[in-house]
Amino acid sequence: MFEVATNLAVFLICAGFLAGFVDSIAGGGGLITVPALLLAGAMPTEALATNKLQGTFGAGTALVAYARAGQVRPREQLAMAAVSALAGAAGAMVAHLMPATVLRVVMPVILVAVAVFFAVKPGLSDLDRVERIKPAVFTFTAVPMIAAYDGFFGPGTGSFFMLAFVMLAGFGVLKATAHTKMLNFASNLGSLLVFASTGATWWAVGFAMAAAQVAGAALGARLAVRVGARLIKPLLVVTSTGMALRLIWQVWAG
Repeated sequence: MFEVATNLAVFLICAGFLAGFVDSIAGGGGLITVPALLLAGAMPTEALATNKLQGTFGAGTALVAYARAGQVRPREQLAMAAVSALAGAAGAMVAHLMPATVLRVVMPVILVAVAVFFAVKPGLSDLDRVERIKPAVFTFTAVPMIAAYDGFFGPGTGSFFMLAFVMLAGFGVLKATAHTKMLNFASNLGSLLVFASTGATWWAVGFAMAAAQVAGAALGARLAVRVGARLIKPLLVVTSTGMALRLIWQVWAG
């Protein structure tokens, strides 16, 4: 049924649930799912493709939850979402064309770098700030850069979008987190369409992880509205760093 042994499938489903929970609150769920897929034996492009499948469902679920809570109006983000989807597709094309040997070395290094970013990034509040750039400029600068990274690799995209909204658009953290979900959903969908055409996606595993991700994202989004991300950050940093270091050890030991 699954592309991997049952015990590995269970491991990946649990990773999907945890990633959905974490991503809906603090972003960075891909820091859990991408290493988990690689540790389960996926090739780099298979890990990226399958991560996009399950991540699309997680981002969509979180978007619906935040919209129902009145934290975001998806229709107002359609232009940004279109740009995000196109940039995500472009990033996925670059990843698909890159040799697997290069991706296998680069991916753990990026994972550790993003985990360090999560560990040292400053605390932020829910208070709105001064808008530094206009929405149109934000749409055609910050959005495509972050979405292209999402298509190429992905982990940490939600937090990068969130920080861009806070530092450039002047949003508070909760409002920024809610607004990232539409863009993250779009970039995931754009890159998924590219990866799906290559045949790299583990569909059975991906849909099983997606179901778990939906459950985790729904729970996490409800919790985020109440308490925010302060309980998630330490867990995310420790988990992602541990798995990334394991991947680096495998590369150098192999």
